Amino acid sequence: MRGMQQNLRTPGPTPIPAAVRDAQAQQMVDHRGPEFADLLRETSAGLAELIGTTGEILLLTGSGSGALEAAVVNTLSPGDRVLVVTIGSFGDRFAQIATAFGADVNRFEVEWGAAADPAALRDHLASHQPYRAVLITHNETSTGVANPLRELAAVVRQASGDPLLVVDGISGLGAMPFEMDGWGVDLVVSASQKAWMASPGIAIAAVGERARAAGERASMPRFYWDFAEARTWAEKGQTPWTPAISVLYGLRVGVQRLREEGRGRTWARHEAIATGVVAGIESLGLRPVAPTAHRSGTVTAAWLPDGLEWGPFNAAMRGKGLIVAGGQGKWTGKILRFGHMGDVGIDEMAEALAIMGGTLTEFGHPADGEAAAGAARAAYEAMAAGVR
Repeated sequence: MRGMQQNLRTPGPTPIPAAVRDAQAQQMVDHRGPEFADLLRETSAGLAELIGTTGEILLLTGSGSGALEAAVVNTLSPGDRVLVVTIGSFGDRFAQIATAFGADVNRFEVEWGAAADPAALRDHLASHQPYRAVLITHNETSTGVANPLRELAAVVRQASGDPLLVVDGISGLGAMPFEMDGWGVDLVVSASQKAWMASPGIAIAAVGERARAAGERASMPRFYWDFAEARTWAEKGQTPWTPAISVLYGLRVGVQRLREEGRGRTWARHEAIATGVVAGIESLGLRPVAPTAHRSGTVTAAWLPDGLEWGPFNAAMRGKGLIVAGGQGKWTGKILRFGHMGDVGIDEMAEALAIMGGTLTEFGHPADGEAAAGAARAAYEAMAAGVR
C-alpha cells in the first residue's frame, strides 16, 4: 500500500494536520533552555484552558497507558480500597494497573456496550465501606460508549469517605464536553495522539489540589512517573527526563488550533460528525453497539454482519486505503471501531463509508456505499447547521 493515501479511521493515533507535521519537523532545542521553557508553559496553559481547570498540567514523555499508571501511583498506597468503574477493555486496564501496584481493587462492572448508571453507582457506594478513590473511564473506545461522567462525578462527590475521582480521559479530552473543576474531577489523564492531533509520545496529567495533596501521602513505588519530580522541574520550565521535543512542538500547534476553534464549537463538531458516521453505518446495514444516549463522540463501534470474517474484510479495506480498527478482548472479530476525533471533517468520513460499503458488497453483504456517504453528510449537515 506504499504511496496510497490512507484514510486513517482508528481511535488513535489520529491523522495529523499539515501544520502539526511541519511543527514536528523542526530542529531540536535544548530541553534545559529558554525556548523549551516557553514551549512547555504555553502548551500546559492551553491544555488547562481546554480541560477546564485552574490546576496544574504535567506533561510526561510516554503513552496513555503510562499516564494511567502515573495517575494510580501518585495518588494511592498499597492496600488502599479502590473502586474501578469499568465498561470495557480500558476500564479493565485501569483496574489491572491499580491491582499490579497493590491496591485493594473492587470493580463496578457494567456489561460491555452499556454505560455506567449513576443511580446504581450511588447505591454501590452507599452499601460498601468507603473507598480511597474511584477510577472511571470517560470514553471507552473498545465499545464506542461514553460514560455520563458529569452525573457519575456528582455521585462520587456525595459518597462517604470523600474518595478521589480519577478519570481516564485519554480518548475524550479535547473532543467531548469536559469541565474538570466544574465537575469535581481530581485528576484526569490524556495523551497527545488522540483529539490533540499530535504524534504519540506525550502523556498529559491534569492534577487538582486534592490529588496533589494525596500524592504527599501516597506510597506506591514510582520514579519515572513521579508527579512531585515533574512538578519541581516544571516550575523551571523543564521536565525531569529527556522529553519528546518533536511531539511537544506538534502538541502546541494542536492546542492552539483547538483554542482558536473554541471548546463549544469543537465539541459540537465532533458530535455532528459522530451523528453522521452513525447514520452512514446504519445505512450500510450495520448495527451500532452503543445506545443512542451514550454513543461516543470520538469512535463508533458497530457489530459485524453474521458470517463476515474480520481478517479478510479488514485486509480488503486496507488494500483500498481505509484503516479501521477491529474489536478487542472478548469482542475480537465481532465488531469494527471507526475513529473520528481530532483533525476530522465529514468528507473523509463519507469517503470511508463509501469504501466500506463497496467492500461489504464484495464479501456478500450488499450495501450501497454512496448512499451511506450521502446519509452521513445529511445527518452531519442537519446537526452542524445549528452551530455555525
